Amino acid sequence: MKRVDDFRLMFGNKEFVPIMIGGMGVDISTAELALEAARLGGIGHISDAMVTDVSDRRFDTKFVKNKLKLYRHNIHNSDKSLIKFDLGALAEATQRHVESTMQAKKGDGLIFVNCMEKLTMNAPRETLQVRMAAALDAGIDGITLSAGLHLGSFGLLADHARFRHAKLGIIVSSVRALQLFLRKNARLDRLPDYVIVEGPLAGGHLGFGTDWAQYDLATIIGEVLKYLQSEQLAIPVIAAGGIFTGSDAVSFLDAGSAAVQVATRFTVADECGLPSKVKQEYFKASEDDIIVNTVSPTGYPMRMLRNTPAIGAGTRPNCEAYGYLLDGNGGCAYITAYNRELALHPDAKTLSVLDKTCLCTHMRNFNCWTCGQTTYRLKDTTRRLPDGSYQTLTAEHIFRDYQFSTDQKVALPE
Repeated sequence: MKRVDDFRLMFGNKEFVPIMIGGMGVDISTAELALEAARLGGIGHISDAMVTDVSDRRFDTKFVKNKLKLYRHNIHNSDKSLIKFDLGALAEATQRHVESTMQAKKGDGLIFVNCMEKLTMNAPRETLQVRMAAALDAGIDGITLSAGLHLGSFGLLADHARFRHAKLGIIVSSVRALQLFLRKNARLDRLPDYVIVEGPLAGGHLGFGTDWAQYDLATIIGEVLKYLQSEQLAIPVIAAGGIFTGSDAVSFLDAGSAAVQVATRFTVADECGLPSKVKQEYFKASEDDIIVNTVSPTGYPMRMLRNTPAIGAGTRPNCEAYGYLLDGNGGCAYITAYNRELALHPDAKTLSVLDKTCLCTHMRNFNCWTCGQTTYRLKDTTRRLPDGSYQTLTAEHIFRDYQFSTDQKVALPE
């Protein structure tokens, strides 16, 4: 019976265990988690989501405080168009986070940074370019382009010294999205080094509409592989979304995927950035507790736990401190929703905004409990302790279980 360890992901003449841990922000996929994946011969991600805040917490910098101080006068103004990120500070924060991670790396694996196009930051082109270039400057092994089509992202890096040497990959949810990306970037003569195909059971933002349940990962993977073969393009395809066991992974590897990307099971790893009490919420979740809604200001449907505190919260927009989802004109769907409720209930002590959420604030505070569709199965991967809580797991234990398990079995911790 085949195991994941019977396969290898090839980049050139180098081989890796075909397990990639997804890049969960904000600092949920921590440096510590990514380092374990690399040590074990696979690929780990860190995320650059809200990287200035991550830097403040990890390195005692003051990027968020300084930005808030600069724009404090605008807090009660619904117009956020003047709020801009200091690009120098953004580059410095990215470099700190990446350099610190890369300096600690051991083993034969790789560490990538997950870079979301939907973090528009009131200057979509400029901020994206700075984030990617700073990560390359700091020595990151590769960049995964996520949360958007990224049709212009390769172009933003074309003049960088590492453009043709670092690994660059994209996340798509359809063969059409991949075709569009390749057509738009043909003039650069630079193919992606890998393509992650993320299916409808993934956690967080989905690359589908509210009809997500009509799609399935295996079918999309098959379409992508067929297209690449017809075009004679040898780009490794990585399956992602709902791959819960090593046997699940083997089914995709056997069908032609070069690797799998997994994340849900690592949300309850000791090295994961979620607070302990939130990990217990993931363990306790039932299948009915997992929902897909449209509260994200990005416009993408998002999967999360039904009892996530971000749903229905009426937090004042914190754009002066954060502002990661401000579009190129300083707008955000949450600001619009918040101001609507404020106008309807001017004397209310507490507002409730049901249709959108302040994603920056709630992700920063670990109050937006995004999750994969298989989260309800996490309780079956561990032991229940005498006090009723569930035992968290080491990243190594989870990684090795994916790597060596067979027959849909999951190894429980000692």
